[in-house]
Amino acid sequence: MAEFKVVVADPETGETFQREVDGQDANRFLGRELGDEIGGDAVGLSDHTIELTGGSDETGRPMREDVSGTRLKELLLEGGVGFEPSREGERKRITVRGREIDDDIAQINASVVDGEGDVAAALGEGDADDDEADE
Repeated sequence: MAEFKVVVADPETGETFQREVDGQDANRFLGRELGDEIGGDAVGLSDHTIELTGGSDETGRPMREDVSGTRLKELLLEGGVGFEPSREGERKRITVRGREIDDDIAQINASVVDGEGDVAAALGEGDADDDEADE
């Protein structure tokens, strides 16, 4: 059975929220690719649409949009997702994962692209922090 940690970003406020999904909710992500838009029901955002923007497998290998399928592939990178060069012209061979989500993925990154209302309130996050600050 698939189980994912989904990190949802709210671009309007700059906040991120983490949710663990498993069972039926996790199955909604299987077979999807980076860039796909899906309903936010799986992470508790029933009135919102989220876009899959990235992720990584259980060993920390990043997903790349330019690698098809679910496979692992070694790429010679000059920068971008998976490698940040420390000097001019540096290149490095890095193992990355394809753009399709399968059981090997541990974390999925997503961004809210459409919806009505406050994302923090819909996830039950915003009010708890305000109550603690008041005390």
